[in-house]
Amino acid sequence: MNSMLVQRPYLLKAFYNWIVDSECTPHIIVDATQACVEVPHQFVEDGKIVLNIAPQSVVQFSMDDDAVAFNARFSGVPTQIYVPLYAIEGIYARENGAGTMFAEEPAYKALDKATKPELDVKPAVAEKQVKPNRAGLKIVK
Repeated sequence: MNSMLVQRPYLLKAFYNWIVDSECTPHIIVDATQACVEVPHQFVEDGKIVLNIAPQSVVQFSMDDDAVAFNARFSGVPTQIYVPLYAIEGIYARENGAGTMFAEEPAYKALDKATKPELDVKPAVAEKQVKPNRAGLKIVK
């Protein structure tokens, strides 16, 4: 019997496109305790972080079969984000909650989570960071 490929990359891309095409804001739920996750840990609550991955909110966005990577600002600070797909627990539209939670896939347990594939994302941080003059945005739940 042929083993099936993991579903998560296909489902994530499909739900992302569906949410964006519906003119809604896609958010991913990330288990920030997993290996190789690069997120601003000051925003992690109970080991989880919700990230807005709308095209207008991120730059240098990359979603492939291994990870989601992009640059975004958190409290005005440019930050490089890297989330392996095994750490993404779900995706949903902020406006109405439509989306899905992902089932645990045995194939992800077999992966060597200590290695991180290289993606074509360049850091957004310039050599000299400038503090913005305006108030920062904050997450409202």
